[in-house]
Amino acid sequence: MKLPNKILTGIFLTLLISCDSLEDKKGRFLLKGNEKLEENDPKSAIEFYNEAIALDSTYADAYYNKAMAHLRLNQLEETIADLSKAIQFRPDYFDAIFQRGLSYLDNGEFYKAREDAERLLKLDSNNWKSYFLTGLSQEKLKNLPEALKAFEKASSMEPANSDLLVNQATIHYYQKEYNLAKEILSKAETINPSEPNLHNLRSMILFDEKDYSGALSSVEKAITLDNRQAYFYNNKGLYLLFLQKPEEAITLINQSIQMDSKNPFAMRNKGIYYVMQGDKISALQYLEDLIKNYPDMDLLQEYYQKAQAL
Repeated sequence: MKLPNKILTGIFLTLLISCDSLEDKKGRFLLKGNEKLEENDPKSAIEFYNEAIALDSTYADAYYNKAMAHLRLNQLEETIADLSKAIQFRPDYFDAIFQRGLSYLDNGEFYKAREDAERLLKLDSNNWKSYFLTGLSQEKLKNLPEALKAFEKASSMEPANSDLLVNQATIHYYQKEYNLAKEILSKAETINPSEPNLHNLRSMILFDEKDYSGALSSVEKAITLDNRQAYFYNNKGLYLLFLQKPEEAITLINQSIQMDSKNPFAMRNKGIYYVMQGDKISALQYLEDLIKNYPDMDLLQEYYQKAQAL
């Protein structure tokens, strides 16, 4: 007996669906998640990645991509948890280890970041990212010579990367080696004149050299190139304080605090503002806690003493 075409078609579709493999199904959810991430819709992307993980709880790529979606939402704990899952199921997942190391740094877990850097070096000692993460973690742990050595190694492997030169210049800046830092920044500028951190770091050097107008000009260039960085506005506020423009300065410092309430340098700058205004109570409110937790911070001792003397 001949079956009607419509019935045959229905049977054919059913067979196709039933033959759809697990790999195909979870792969489709991964792709849909990726599409949502490209559309800057990380919440919807996470839903699709969760569907993929529901089909395969060991799907390392889904955990990795889900972590990147959480990162877009600034959800560091969730980012680290998903990256750890990806690494659990694929111990040699280089990109996941690298991104987890960066996330640990953002989360203030510097020793864990260094552990991930060491893991990367064992996995691939010929990849500049291994040395980059090493340098970042050593910098946070105040091991400046080790950090500089790692950044120099990374830069030798990736000479066209201006960020790596800026990192080297930053270490020289911390070590008060301003001429060396400026030389490296000039080299970085020939590679990428639109790197905002380059101009911000130059502004910090100029400020330390008491060229406040030059510092202001450089940080304004950094803000023009990237207006999302709280510390750029904080630095601009500091320079305006020393250019005797306190009301413009405090507006920018407050803006910086709204963008990032955890930046101790912004609290220091607010304390400096109140010292300059002769407001002892408000100045000490900001500077007393800082002096306990960040006794070596530039300008802090000087302005804490000035606040006490008011």
